[in-house]
Amino acid sequence: MSGFLAGDEVTISDPAEASQIHNKGYFGVPQSGGGLKLSLMEATYLVDSGRLEVASKRGTLTAGDLLRIAHKTKVGFEIQYLVYRELRQRGYIVKMGQPPLDFRVFPRGGAPNKTASKWWVAAISERSTFDLGDLLDNIDRASQIRKRLLLAVVDEESDVTYYEVRRQSPAGRLKKLKLGREAQGVVMADRVIITDKTDSDTLRQDHCFGKMIGNLLQLSLIEAVFLVEHGTLKVKDGKTNRAVGLETLKRRARKLQPDFDLRLRAFKDLKGKGLIVKTGFKYGSHFRAYEGDPDRNHAKFLVHAVPEHYKAMWPEVSRAVRLAHGVRKDILLGRVSSDDVEYVSLTRHRP
Repeated sequence: MSGFLAGDEVTISDPAEASQIHNKGYFGVPQSGGGLKLSLMEATYLVDSGRLEVASKRGTLTAGDLLRIAHKTKVGFEIQYLVYRELRQRGYIVKMGQPPLDFRVFPRGGAPNKTASKWWVAAISERSTFDLGDLLDNIDRASQIRKRLLLAVVDEESDVTYYEVRRQSPAGRLKKLKLGREAQGVVMADRVIITDKTDSDTLRQDHCFGKMIGNLLQLSLIEAVFLVEHGTLKVKDGKTNRAVGLETLKRRARKLQPDFDLRLRAFKDLKGKGLIVKTGFKYGSHFRAYEGDPDRNHAKFLVHAVPEHYKAMWPEVSRAVRLAHGVRKDILLGRVSSDDVEYVSLTRHRP
């Protein structure tokens, strides 16, 4: 097939050739008179796959020539093209999307003007910045029109990894915490010890606070602060035996953990949603969250609390998702703002 480049479009004038290109993959936009207009993205792919020859005033253009021309006029074209090419080779019909999203992808067997698109896809370089605020905006845009959002991250070897992202509302089955009396604890360095068996049994029942070490119950500082705020725990200093108030306990925690307040907000929110919350240190996250008894259930979520304006590099995000996937858990980023905690899940996906 033959086309001619004019500006940033390629035109196929012959009606029969135009029809053949369009009908086998829904490339381009049909024109009155039977011609077809292709974007540079489509034309580059068709030339690359040997289905099209493109001429210009300077002669015949290769796929590399078209890539260079597009690169001059559109930032990130080469990243977008790698994703477009990969999806096309997987057998999907792909059309350009509205910025900031790059593509609309139709389900296999579907077609434009006949079938609703299945995904909105954003093509991203692994060296780009992961901006959680922008991601939430894009999730909401996709959700409003009932689309699934896929992030297609291109690494330095031009391989593409896909992540499906969505808002998440984690919830467990716990009832409201009720204690018949205040438990008594002793602060020792970075944890609180409960020595009374009745207190230990009560805190362990249902909500599974802390961990039994022999006959002693050890609470993390975040659990201790939560219980003191809740009015179900009083603590004393292990050295002086003096009472330790809530603000003093928080100051101690902040010295050991500068982001303690951020984590505490997420911890309290997860507990309010009926979840059992334990440390996620072994999994490289802040928390692991259970919907029910940890002795009978695996943790469903790994939760990482992040500030409202959280930004990171993609390799960091990729590691977290990969690790969670390896232990069959969902990774949640909990964005902590002044009045709420919003949760976003990222899951590796193979279209």
